[in-house]
Amino acid sequence: MRYAKKLRQAAAAILASLMLAGCGANLPSMSEPKESKGYSDAQTMIIITTEKKRYQNVYTDQIWGVKVDESGTTFQTYLLNEVKNFMANMKTMNLLAQKQEIELDNAEKEAVRQLSEEYFSGLTEKEIEYMNVTQEDVEKLYEEYHLANKVVNELTKDLNLEVSDNEAKVIEVSRIVTSDRQKAEEAFQKLQEEGSKFAETAKTYSDEEEITLKIGRGDLPKELEDAAFGLAAGETSPMLVSGGNYYIFQCVNDYDPEATQERKKELFKERKNQAFRQVYDQFTPDNPINLDSEVWDQPAFTKNDGTETTNFFELYQEYFPN
Repeated sequence: MRYAKKLRQAAAAILASLMLAGCGANLPSMSEPKESKGYSDAQTMIIITTEKKRYQNVYTDQIWGVKVDESGTTFQTYLLNEVKNFMANMKTMNLLAQKQEIELDNAEKEAVRQLSEEYFSGLTEKEIEYMNVTQEDVEKLYEEYHLANKVVNELTKDLNLEVSDNEAKVIEVSRIVTSDRQKAEEAFQKLQEEGSKFAETAKTYSDEEEITLKIGRGDLPKELEDAAFGLAAGETSPMLVSGGNYYIFQCVNDYDPEATQERKKELFKERKNQAFRQVYDQFTPDNPINLDSEVWDQPAFTKNDGTETTNFFELYQEYFPN
């Protein structure tokens, strides 16, 4: 079940990363709930085929029958549900954009047109037949995907979401981790000897194979975080206790500027998504999406369906980088 859990986490993380989800001012809800239709079968198949092939390329076609929970849900069913949620979110965000009168400008529409042409021209005849897709289907889907991302940016652009260097700071440490107090004490004594090397001592005494790692605020329990972030480069901590394990840290680098900037971007995106989620959650109940389609009840995925494309989202990132 540990393998299945990792698969579920991977699927959820990938689908979440494809869509900004997560706004400032309160929005008035519609006076009456109004159900909206989702996407055509062809547009749905674009996303299903993309995700199906990406996973199959990594895990082979044996992945689809793997049980991911105690009720017997297969990974195929789980992935289809994740894609369904993703597409419902995208449609909801487009309705929100419509209500807020947020649209694509002419330059964006032209970029989407070129993007759609490139994606469609790269499909084989078998893929076009399998998905029953036209370039118009592709263009409409890309328009809605881009608008979904744009509405997040537009509704959060005036909010103060700044992340400081201190909040995003990343350091690099080496560590010794063991559940055996005697081993930890021996390791600490060893480190007091002249000429001792932390890495060699860690290989001997640590229960963890990974010795050196980069950490940011929130990655460790607070008592360990405070100790690690309080070290200057080259300094070693005393023996620490947390969660039944014993730790010794040595600071390799007390400030990694490149990793800090990357973490700052991640934290900024998290704040933006959390802010947007406030409006999204208020808007969703009064604007349900109907995604009924036979494509959600597909027979078992097969390896030899003639599809190879996995680049729907990769191409989008080339035209509209974050």
